[in-house]
Amino acid sequence: MSGGDIAGLIAAGVFAVLVGIIALPLIKLGKVFDETTLAIRDTSKGIAPILEESTITIQEANKQLARVDTITSNVAEVTGNVNSLVALFAASVGGPLIKLAGFSAAVRAAFAGARSFGDDTPSKKHAGAKPAGTTKTVSPRASKKAGRSDY
Repeated sequence: MSGGDIAGLIAAGVFAVLVGIIALPLIKLGKVFDETTLAIRDTSKGIAPILEESTITIQEANKQLARVDTITSNVAEVTGNVNSLVALFAASVGGPLIKLAGFSAAVRAAFAGARSFGDDTPSKKHAGAKPAGTTKTVSPRASKKAGRSDY
């Protein structure tokens, strides 16, 4: 055996060791892929019932929303009816009440006028007042022009 043959054998041995070293991680990577495949299968089996339950839950929620829509439309209708009823009540009772208030104010004013017209004695309201025409009212501007300062 020559030196070249020995070098070839050493190179072949080193190559075999390198292939063995690289083969171990590849085998482990194959096991990881197998475990991943099993996990995906289990997840798929578990997701199907969850999706079915979610579908049923969403259908039930849609039914409840339809009921809420019905209730909301009924409440809107009742609100409109109450609004119309209040407007009708205000129109039918409010007008006569305003007229009655105006009438009572006019009657009160008439009685007050008749009482003061028929009374010759000064009332408490006019107890300290001077008889009409005895005082002369002068504006502040006119009093300044005249040189008086009553103010």
